[in-house]
Amino acid sequence: MRKRQQSQNEETSTVPQAPGGNERPNTCCFCWCCCCSCSCQIPNNEEILSWSHNFDKMMRSTAGRNLFREFLRTEYSEENLLFWLACEDLKNEQNKKLVEEKARTIYEDYISILSPKEVSLDSRVREVINRNLLDPTPHMYEDAQLQIYTLMHRDSFPRFLNSQVFKTLLESTEESTNDS
Repeated sequence: MRKRQQSQNEETSTVPQAPGGNERPNTCCFCWCCCCSCSCQIPNNEEILSWSHNFDKMMRSTAGRNLFREFLRTEYSEENLLFWLACEDLKNEQNKKLVEEKARTIYEDYISILSPKEVSLDSRVREVINRNLLDPTPHMYEDAQLQIYTLMHRDSFPRFLNSQVFKTLLESTEESTNDS
């Protein structure tokens, strides 16, 4: 009985932890999603350090976006990244019917003033979007997407670099590098 309790204690002590110390049961990867079905890998320390100097590089990295999304969630601004990702998905769509469907969904989820996930856009960009909704194209949200990308880069990214989420990841990768 005592050995069983000891082995259970050892198993629970190795549960990965998300930034902020929250336990992440059933995780085997970097993305904090607890699904164990994704293929993302923990990036090396060099790559993580490069993110601190290059927002574009972080945004091109699945692992970087996942970590940034975790941070944005703590700031209640995750919708900015979700909008940007939805626009990226729309740009890759060729089927006209799906373009219309995705464009309408993006509008309802992120542009509409009735949406709880509304992103902050200026009136000029909103007018262009409203006109473009009459004949949606894969690139109809480019101005809005650029505006949100710039907002994340200038506003959220500097706070992300100073966040506990990012610092914890840097420390953990430095420790694993030193252990090697």
